[in-house]
Amino acid sequence: MERLAQISSQTTGSIAAPPRPVHPLDPLSIEEISAITAVVKNHFAGRQISFNTVTLREPTKKAFLEWKEQGGAFPPRNAYYVILEAGVPGVKEGIVSVNHLSVIEVKSLEQVQPILTVEDLISTEDIIRKDPRVIEQCVISGIPANEMHKVYCDPWTIGFDERWGAGRRLQQALMYYRSDEDDSQYSHPLDFCPIVDTEEKKVIFIDVPNRRRKVSKHKHSNFNPKDMIEKYGTLRTDGKPIDITQPEGVSFKMDGNVISWSNFNIHIGFNYREGIVLSDISYNDHGNVRPLFHRISLSEMIVPYGSPDFPHQRKHALDIGEYGAGYMTNPLALGCDCKGVIHYLDAHFADRAGDPITVKHAVCIHEEDDGLLQKHSDFRDNFATSIVTRATKLIISQIFTAANYEYCIYWVFMQDGTIKLDVKLTGILNTYVLADGEESGPWGTKVYPGVNAHNHQHLFALRLHPRIDGDGNSVCTSDACSAEAPVGSPENMYGNGFYAKRTVFKTVADSETNYESSTGRTWDFFNPKKLNPYSGKPVSYKLVSAQCPPLLAKPGALVYKRAPWANTTIKVVPFKEDRLYPSGDHVP
Repeated sequence: MERLAQISSQTTGSIAAPPRPVHPLDPLSIEEISAITAVVKNHFAGRQISFNTVTLREPTKKAFLEWKEQGGAFPPRNAYYVILEAGVPGVKEGIVSVNHLSVIEVKSLEQVQPILTVEDLISTEDIIRKDPRVIEQCVISGIPANEMHKVYCDPWTIGFDERWGAGRRLQQALMYYRSDEDDSQYSHPLDFCPIVDTEEKKVIFIDVPNRRRKVSKHKHSNFNPKDMIEKYGTLRTDGKPIDITQPEGVSFKMDGNVISWSNFNIHIGFNYREGIVLSDISYNDHGNVRPLFHRISLSEMIVPYGSPDFPHQRKHALDIGEYGAGYMTNPLALGCDCKGVIHYLDAHFADRAGDPITVKHAVCIHEEDDGLLQKHSDFRDNFATSIVTRATKLIISQIFTAANYEYCIYWVFMQDGTIKLDVKLTGILNTYVLADGEESGPWGTKVYPGVNAHNHQHLFALRLHPRIDGDGNSVCTSDACSAEAPVGSPENMYGNGFYAKRTVFKTVADSETNYESSTGRTWDFFNPKKLNPYSGKPVSYKLVSAQCPPLLAKPGALVYKRAPWANTTIKVVPFKEDRLYPSGDHVP
């Protein structure tokens, strides 16, 4: 890495200063994006650049808390950018002062590649359709040369291939065929894989298997309503409407990007990479506003596929770091993606030219009934004395599409203080072609004639920055254990003793722990300086999840190297500014 410049240029007078946001953590506005990209263009005048990323550079924790809790100055407003320069390897990244409309930092990184954008994916599909060698392979697969408009691809980052290293921005094109634009191409995969240089806009190689497999002649397995009617004669009619009404309106209040609900106070951010970012989470405990978490986000995920056959070893998508939960987010529609009385937030990004683009309704905020919150009856009067309270939950959600999969992200806040992350997966399986009579083998499952769905996992990285009742938090495991004392001993005469065994982490290595089902293991975030007045124990939040599968790739595997965080359920590291992403800043 070479630091090219530490710059303090004067304000660019021809660029209008954008309005300052209300909150330091608010995402960049359209006006700010326009001003920032203009500043960067001026700085690199005379050079052919394209924008990859323009996003808020969040203020330091120290500056934010001085503003929030000590009446200090509004933190400096900065933006982070990543650009590509034509003919120059790698990327340039840096910082723009939005306050002063000046570039204050530039770095040149030659051996990294930036995140893929929707524009990059669309470009790749255009490239492969026009390439003579791809057309030749399509003909070999049984597709006429004049039907290349029926050939599609899901562009994936190549991750790593020893033939090219990290010096070029490459994609692998997973190939499919549609006889009609409404067809599901995943029922007609092809057997070869073009490698595309994203910046040179050309196919540089085609991986062709030793055994060739023709495109399937079976009818496409489609899922549009018209296809369901054609197949079954009608759509289902047994489901009756469920209407959600809130005649007195919602129970939450929005002040810009800050939401107040049931004693919670939360700032809702959104960026190109993590999508929803929840910050400055606090709880009003009868007038005592207690900080809970400084920042929470879904910071990475990996989808490793289990076929060791070449070139499938490259199929391990880090969908957040390689494509971005923000860049791939869906505009949500009232009535289906979200239901009820909805408040939406838009998202703003910059395209390759630096112009602002908006995703309408990127974030959905609504409430749902959640059954019983608390109930108790007294048997002494035949249960006539009964206390019942219904529960309501607040849901902050987004949906993003990574090629074949949809990821539905639901941040749920409960009236008992619980904060819950639900991730729902829908969409389509990634597929590979099977020849007539060919078996899928141990690495996949035959899901349709000529279609092999490879085994794969979905592993998510949740980044938590606890600040429970202030700073100085610690973490421990909590395991349900039988008493150590033997049956018949004075300490455990009848052998029924059990307790929660807490093991406080002293080092990062101590913290690298896995879920243990036999003890119902959970993890406690706690503040050792703040004790509960009744128990006398530190105030805590408990991390609870039984959905903690191990990474199945072996140590030393490519997947293991690119997502080392996936090897353990939890890892606790000291806080460091800008250490946000467990697979690094430039994942491709």
